[in-house]
Amino acid sequence: MLDELKEEAIVNKVGGRFKLSTLIQKRMVALNKGARALVDARGSDKMAIVVQEILQDKIYLDASGQVQTRGLSPGDIARRAMLGDVSADISSAGDD
Repeated sequence: MLDELKEEAIVNKVGGRFKLSTLIQKRMVALNKGARALVDARGSDKMAIVVQEILQDKIYLDASGQVQTRGLSPGDIARRAMLGDVSADISSAGDD
């Protein structure tokens, strides 16, 4: 198990263990379907990528339980679109 998952800070960051588990599971599905990592992923397994995305406030669950990204600039969104990554949520651009 990753050490970060043993800490209460990550649980509190997302709003509880159930939300953390849901966020991890949904993001893992997206990564397995080909979504690009939002953090430097060199040599990391997908679980470590998801944990880092949470810790760096790159992803969160919205009110309907869907994974959303935050902090992407319009340029980042355009770049991801050109690279074929359709997982970037355009509606979250500028959320901070």
